[in-house]
Amino acid sequence: MRVGIIGLPRSGKTTIFNAVALGLEPVGGFGGVSKPNIRSVAVPDFRIDRLAEIYKPKRTTYATVEYVDFPTAGESLGTGEGLAGGFLNELAAVDALIHVVRGFQNEAVPHPEGSIDPARDIEILDLELALADLAQIERRIERMDPELRTLKAGERGQLQALRDLLGRMRGELEGETPVRAMSLDPDERRLLAGSQFLTEKPLLDLLNVGEEDLPRRHEIEEGMGRADSPPGRDLAVMGGRFEMELNELSEDEAAEFREAVGVEQSGMAEAVLRSYGLLGLISFLTVGPDECRAWTVTEGANAPEAAGKIHTDLQRGFIRAEVIRYEDLIECGSEVEAKRRGLQRTEGKDYKVQDGDVVHVLFNV
Repeated sequence: MRVGIIGLPRSGKTTIFNAVALGLEPVGGFGGVSKPNIRSVAVPDFRIDRLAEIYKPKRTTYATVEYVDFPTAGESLGTGEGLAGGFLNELAAVDALIHVVRGFQNEAVPHPEGSIDPARDIEILDLELALADLAQIERRIERMDPELRTLKAGERGQLQALRDLLGRMRGELEGETPVRAMSLDPDERRLLAGSQFLTEKPLLDLLNVGEEDLPRRHEIEEGMGRADSPPGRDLAVMGGRFEMELNELSEDEAAEFREAVGVEQSGMAEAVLRSYGLLGLISFLTVGPDECRAWTVTEGANAPEAAGKIHTDLQRGFIRAEVIRYEDLIECGSEVEAKRRGLQRTEGKDYKVQDGDVVHVLFNV
C-alpha cells in the first residue's frame, strides 16, 4: 500500500510524515528539495508478535506501508499543479491520500492564509484535487475529439462512450462532486480503468493539532462532522509534533505519555488503521518455523486471490485452504490442538478470507 501525504504549506505535513513513517526528515518547508520524502514502514501487528512467541520462526514479517511526503508548490495553488510540487504523476500512482490540515497555533510559523481555519483549508485542497482531475479530463478530450471527427458514427464505439463519460464527469467535478462520489456503473468504471483520478482516491483528512488539544481529539472529530463523512473519506485528529517526539522514546515511555493525554495508540497505527479502513483492506496470516507473516488483501478477496498474494503459483494451482481463526489458534496453542478440537476448517475457492485468518494453502505444482 502506498499513501501520499499532501497539505498546504506550514500545515506540519513533514512532521506528520516523520510521525507516521518514523522518519527523520527536516521540517519547516521543502526549500530546495527536488523530490518527495519516501519511507516504507512495517505495520505493527500484535497477532504476528504473539504467533512468533509460539512458533519461534527464523523471521517475522509484517505488512508494510509506503508513505510519500509530497512537496507543495504554494505559488502554484489554484492551478491544479501546486499540491505535489510538480510530482502529479507520482501522486496519481498512490493508493490513498492523507491531507494534513493545520489545527495548531504557532505565531512563529504564520499560516499562509493568515488564520487557522481547518474547514477552509479542506475546501482549498479539495478544489486543488478537482482542478488536477479537470486538467486531466481536458487533455484527454482535446486528444479524443480530433480522432472522433475522423471516424464514422458506427466506428466510434467505446471511444465515443468514454468521451461522453468524461464530459459528464467534467460537469460533476465543476459542481464540486469528487469522482469517488459519482454514480458510475461497472461498464463506466471499466472505461476509466487506469485513469488514476485524484478525487477518486480514498482520502483521510488528518487534523494536525497541538498537544494541548489532544485530550479533546474525539470531540474535535465529532465537531468537524466525522460521523457524516461520505464513503471513501475519513477524518482524524493527531498531534504531529507530539507523535514525532515520542518516536525518540522507548515503547513503554511513549505509552505513558499517550495515556496521560488520552491517546489510545501511536500515530502510525492510527494512520494505518484509518487508511486500511478507507481502502477496504484486511490482513490474513501465515505461520510456521521459517516465518510468521501478515499479508494484505482487499476485503472480500477469495481464497485463491489471497493465495496469489503469497505466490502466483499458489493461485494457479489452488486446491483448498486450511483456515484457523487467530483467536482459536492462540487459545489452542498449536495447529494440532486446533485441528483436534475441530477448529481448523477446510475452505474452497469461493471462501472469502476474513481479517485474522491463519491460512495454509494446498496447491498443485
